[in-house]
Amino acid sequence: MRLEGKRVLITGTAEGGQGGAAQELFAKEGARVVGCDVQDGAAEATAAALTEAGYDVHGETVDLSDYDAAKAWVDGAAERLGGIDVLYNNAAGYGFAPFAEMTPDLFAHVLKVELQLVFNTTSPAWQHMLKGGGGSIINTASYSALRGIKPLGQVAHAAAKGGVVAMTKSLATEGAADGIRVNAFSPGFVKSPATDAAVPKEGREYQLGNHLIKRPGTGEDTSYLALYLASDESSWVTGQNISIDGGATAGFD
Repeated sequence: MRLEGKRVLITGTAEGGQGGAAQELFAKEGARVVGCDVQDGAAEATAAALTEAGYDVHGETVDLSDYDAAKAWVDGAAERLGGIDVLYNNAAGYGFAPFAEMTPDLFAHVLKVELQLVFNTTSPAWQHMLKGGGGSIINTASYSALRGIKPLGQVAHAAAKGGVVAMTKSLATEGAADGIRVNAFSPGFVKSPATDAAVPKEGREYQLGNHLIKRPGTGEDTSYLALYLASDESSWVTGQNISIDGGATAGFD
């Protein structure tokens, strides 16, 4: 019961992804959770399964790239839960192309669905945390923000996730006096429905070749790190970006 009584918001809670795995783990650790996903009915389905098992979980379909929709979801969740203790920004879109072929529209799209998305939820949640005396914000970045990766064409993705890391540190600086902790973690290649759709076989093989631990990450792997950052066990941790990548940023074998 490491999160007993914690009021938690998690984005991107469809089945099979990191957010869905975290939602289940957090609920089992005593949290009350409100999740969301852009896929119609996906967040509702994972929440319903946990509700039937006796956990306090609610899910909604939300397009977080729309600031007004994101704010309405955050405000509604805060009303349902009586406040917000944890915001886990897991959701993100994607878009890849070699830089020579990248259009301004694609670059802007990636920034919107990977960086603007974090602002859209964090901005309203920040106000609730200020009123409530603090909280923990967890942002999902990427090891693409920490090293160059050639396959797919990751310039826009790297720029957006690099922005998430920088935003995390600045938010931590502003929030500390008000009891708001802000941390990020940067996964390597994590197997999920999203990566299955976005990353071709050659890209997966290349990224796994960079891992010292020769397997893809899982939602369970990242969820236990998120659990630590959400819990009071990490009460002296803020402004950090933690690599969870099978050793990809540590070295080469």
